[in-house]
Amino acid sequence: MINERVMRVWAQVGKQTQGAPVTLAHICAAAVEGVHVDGAGLTIMVSSTVRDVVHTSDQVAAELEEWQLTYGQGPCVDAFASGGPVLALDLSSSESLTRWPVFTPAALGSGAQAVFALPLQFGAIRLGVLDLYRSRPGAMSRYELADALAFAETAALTLLDGVAGQQPDTAELAWQRDDPTAHQAQVHQATGMIIAQLGTSAEAAFARLRAYAYAHDRRLGDVARDVVERRLRFEPDPLDNHDHDEGVPA
Repeated sequence: MINERVMRVWAQVGKQTQGAPVTLAHICAAAVEGVHVDGAGLTIMVSSTVRDVVHTSDQVAAELEEWQLTYGQGPCVDAFASGGPVLALDLSSSESLTRWPVFTPAALGSGAQAVFALPLQFGAIRLGVLDLYRSRPGAMSRYELADALAFAETAALTLLDGVAGQQPDTAELAWQRDDPTAHQAQVHQATGMIIAQLGTSAEAAFARLRAYAYAHDRRLGDVARDVVERRLRFEPDPLDNHDHDEGVPA
């Protein structure tokens, strides 16, 4: 049964590639179709704060990844930390709001009603998370969940094999071309500039960038663009109290 499932999952991925080399974009597209969800996002993670969104299937999926990146909470964060699936079956429930008080309203506003976060890992090695969402609440069937986990394993294998080193073929999507917050390179560049400004670590610089976005109710990508274009500069606190460090207009 397991071999049949793996074969079926790879067949669905192959259908998406149409003979081209397999990418994470193909795996996400196959997962969306195969387990009857509305979209998918895949994030490579080193820690809960050091990560990179490598593919999203649509704008809702992109916003879900961004909210979790900005707020530091959500099913993706918990799935990576625990090493097990995190299934948010109804984001409008009090349980979801209590567990992720900032992420949940943002996710609902983006159009997601359920999120299924599946870790990409082999043994103790954790590579990232595959997030699947639906625009309606409700659980996956046991059959769908088993397939979803197989798609996550396929994505992890692709990462380990190095096939995913290619740029995902999603440049044709207009929402990614037009939305500056979709460009992760800008977030990395802004983090590097903050490192230089504050003389701090990469993780601390990213945490500062994310905290500023959260405190000012802005998208992470928009704040990063302001830093890169030198409209915003981060100044060290003279008392070295990081809780009160603030970005100031350049």
